[in-house]
Amino acid sequence: MELKSADPTIPLEGSPYDLRVSLGEQVPEFDRKAALESGDWGFIHSFTTGSAVDGPGMRVVAWLTSCQFRCAFCHNPDTWKLSNGMPVPLQRAVDVVKQYRIGLKTMHGGLTISGGEPLMQKPFLIKLFQGAKAAGIHTALDTNGALGDRLTDEDLKSIDLVMLGLKAVTPDLHKRLTGMDNAPSLAFARRLAALKHPAWIRFVVVPGFTDTLDEIGKMADLAAELGNIERVDLLPFHQLGKFKWEKLGMDYPLKDAVPPSQELMEQAAERFRSVGVNVV
Repeated sequence: MELKSADPTIPLEGSPYDLRVSLGEQVPEFDRKAALESGDWGFIHSFTTGSAVDGPGMRVVAWLTSCQFRCAFCHNPDTWKLSNGMPVPLQRAVDVVKQYRIGLKTMHGGLTISGGEPLMQKPFLIKLFQGAKAAGIHTALDTNGALGDRLTDEDLKSIDLVMLGLKAVTPDLHKRLTGMDNAPSLAFARRLAALKHPAWIRFVVVPGFTDTLDEIGKMADLAAELGNIERVDLLPFHQLGKFKWEKLGMDYPLKDAVPPSQELMEQAAERFRSVGVNVV
């Protein structure tokens, strides 16, 4: 397979809020499929360095492209399409991470792989995690969980922490919010619980969808029931990705939505605490 490497004029380091499109469109579909199956190449939107909000400590975050969810509140819709990412050889990705290993260890951080939905590129993801682990770097996977059955128990040994982006507990609400069924995500959450694998939940309070105390309560009860959830990141909806929807010519269903009030966020946090869940 002779893929062209990432354009050297486009830095891999960047922000998920950078709008990046068509960076991998020069890759023929046949080669794209072979790359996904081998894991020797990945399609990466960007690397963020110095993140303090994507796992424990200070993190390097690899943002992969491709996602099967169509979340109404998504702030990175340019990561939905695989070919919007840069084709990057595995070794280059490992090298990017390893150059920060001393600082990451000092700041009790590590590598987080996010997206998009990173399990859409599972072979590359596992090989990148294995490369990080070999360098003594902590690893975290930020996933919606719907493709969790792609991970074997052996694969999970290279993932120190799973950060589950659970969108909603109520099935029809989840379907309206993401376009997808939540049964696979919940099944993966329960599998991790059975394995006692360390996990966080990331839950976004979205106006008109998950901003009711009923839905918040269901998520809190689920987190308490699972027993392996070390903390919940309770996140308010924001409009930082609105410009991407506009630039991509996409109809943004939440363009007029207002972020939840501080009062509601405090009530939500208290609901999690009331069942013994650590919430941030």
